[in-house]
Amino acid sequence: MKKARLQAQFGVGALLVGLVAVMAVLAFVWTPYDPVHAIPEHRLEGISAQHWLGTDQYGRDMLSRIMDGARISLLVAVASVALSALIGVPLGIWAGMSRGWVDQVTMRSNDLLLAFPALLLAIVFTAVFGASMWIVVLAIGIAGIPGFARVARVGAMQVMSQDYILSARVSQVPGPVIAWRHVLPNITATLTVQVSVALALAILAEAGLSFLGLGTPAPYASWGRMLQSSQAYLATAPHLALWPGLAIAAAVLGFNLLGDALRDALNPRRAR
Repeated sequence: MKKARLQAQFGVGALLVGLVAVMAVLAFVWTPYDPVHAIPEHRLEGISAQHWLGTDQYGRDMLSRIMDGARISLLVAVASVALSALIGVPLGIWAGMSRGWVDQVTMRSNDLLLAFPALLLAIVFTAVFGASMWIVVLAIGIAGIPGFARVARVGAMQVMSQDYILSARVSQVPGPVIAWRHVLPNITATLTVQVSVALALAILAEAGLSFLGLGTPAPYASWGRMLQSSQAYLATAPHLALWPGLAIAAAVLGFNLLGDALRDALNPRRAR
């Protein structure tokens, strides 16, 4: 019963993530219409054979914009999570292997970084450099470093307590070699779960920042900006908010389901 539930959870998550990923990849090469080209005579049209999801207040095809928004959201999420992992994982492994003052300095720096959420960082960076997609990547990526550092540190500490690590140290195997050959492979499963959860949080953060006008500038499609611009038309054209809202929900839910399923699958004690 539990195995069937786990498989169903993983299947639904993979289906939702796969759907969003297919839209994003397809948007790089093709969309039904130009997502930024306005056609005023077709503004606020409902679902039709020409426009499967209707059009927005400028006559732009909603399906094309949802697809282009998937491309932007996944690009921001993947880039920001990669930035978090590339900095946070080595720091966490270093702290977990070194202990002592290195551990204290690294983790206290992470605690300090937790005081600066992605929203605050985005506001600061936008004030200095202006609003852009890469500013959002930088803000979300920096805000996500402590999560990866903590997970990598705990995993490294568990690996370093094993007897074969003691044998490697007695044999004077260099620390970087131990980290690469023993620590990183043994915490890869845990990091995979963290990546899945971080991708969901990054998509949600990107949508929130775009909703506030701190993300991808107009007229480029962004699910958060589409939601923000739909507020004035909720009574007359609710589909303007429905489709980007469903897209955000599907992407976040898909990655969360994948993360939960992977966590249970890789941790039998938790599953029981």
